[in-house]
Amino acid sequence: MALKDSLLPEFDHEMGSTRRILERVPEADFAWKPHEKSFSLGQLATHIANLPTWLGTTFDQTEFDAAEIPDGGRPTVPASRAELLKRFDENVRAGRAKLDAQTDPTMFALWTFKNAGHAVFTMPRAAVVRSFVMNHIIHHRGQLTVYLRLRNVPLPSLYGPTADEP
Repeated sequence: MALKDSLLPEFDHEMGSTRRILERVPEADFAWKPHEKSFSLGQLATHIANLPTWLGTTFDQTEFDAAEIPDGGRPTVPASRAELLKRFDENVRAGRAKLDAQTDPTMFALWTFKNAGHAVFTMPRAAVVRSFVMNHIIHHRGQLTVYLRLRNVPLPSLYGPTADEP
């Protein structure tokens, strides 16, 4: 079995769970923040919607420098939840296609994440897919569930029942 074939089912599952959370993001609360230093609800949701594009960055480049991200990484929030979901869906499709096109030698090639020229980590692309892309999405998805709970938005089931969906 090719390594990508062990990652694709997990990717599909996590992207489906992520979409269910993004479907709940209330447009009226896009600007809400739990703290002045936090992303707004809309920025966090948009960041999550953009993260699947990092599969392209992972496979099209050998390194990436976070200091080159425009606006300090604060994403431009779409005008509506529908636009947010459309962006997410397009990014998931493109990211999945990029992952599906990989060979084992490409998956084991090293990739480096930098910040202002300083190497933060170097690891095989397969590990980057799991940690820097999927786990990163899962991490921020967890944050988003807290934001939504604070806004009294019912949470969907992700890995089992929630207080809102038995």
